[in-house]
Amino acid sequence: MSASKVLYICQEITPYLPESEMSTICRQLPQHIQERGCEIRTFMPRYASVNERRNQLHEVQRLSGMNLIIDDNDHPLIIKVASIQSARMQVYFIDNDDFFHHKFTVADANGNEPEDNAERSIFFVRGVLETVRKMRWVPDVIHCHGWFSALAMLYLKKTFADDPFFKNAKLVYSIYDDAFKQPFPAKVADQILAEGVTPDDFTELLPAADYPSLMRLAARYADALVQASANVHPEVENIVKESGKPFMVGSSDDHYANYHELYQSLLEQK
Repeated sequence: MSASKVLYICQEITPYLPESEMSTICRQLPQHIQERGCEIRTFMPRYASVNERRNQLHEVQRLSGMNLIIDDNDHPLIIKVASIQSARMQVYFIDNDDFFHHKFTVADANGNEPEDNAERSIFFVRGVLETVRKMRWVPDVIHCHGWFSALAMLYLKKTFADDPFFKNAKLVYSIYDDAFKQPFPAKVADQILAEGVTPDDFTELLPAADYPSLMRLAARYADALVQASANVHPEVENIVKESGKPFMVGSSDDHYANYHELYQSLLEQK
């Protein structure tokens, strides 16, 4: 798979956020795959806690300027980029003043979660996919990390099912110990709707969109699943077994060769 292209959609990446199991994997794995000869693109949200000056973020004018409509409201999409010089790797950031003004990521220091987390997630994943299309870059594998990226599975299989940029991509979803406590509000059913997406496509989230329901939805649309944390939500193991999808266990202690082999096995199925 030396000429393959891998898109990473990440909830968090170090050094832009503090080191954690997820942020470390999302920092090291793309570098490893790039060093294997693959071309990569890596995205994360531009949370307000990301220090733009210290990390030298700058806006990419040619990619910014789109508006995303969520629940009949227009939201400007701003794209920024920074470089991890030691890895010769760029990271793209999805930004919007409405969604990423919180001084934290998906919860504050006390574990309180903002009421618009679902809408923020929708904006993030749709923003990534629209930006990749604008780049005119065609990924062979799309690997999503963390619950904040989970809805990308739905949009890729429905809204972008026949899109030439995505229709042949293999989808991998990594599950972490990152369960949220507060179920999404009922209005999420209207917010998720987009071209090609109907309520029948996300029945797992109706009537209550809690964490296990979101994992079940991601498992339905993913081509392969990774358990990236040793400890995950108690219901997740059953969800993975019921899905019947290819599965592997990975962690931040790996040298990431197993991930490369997983991508290879999926691409050989084409």
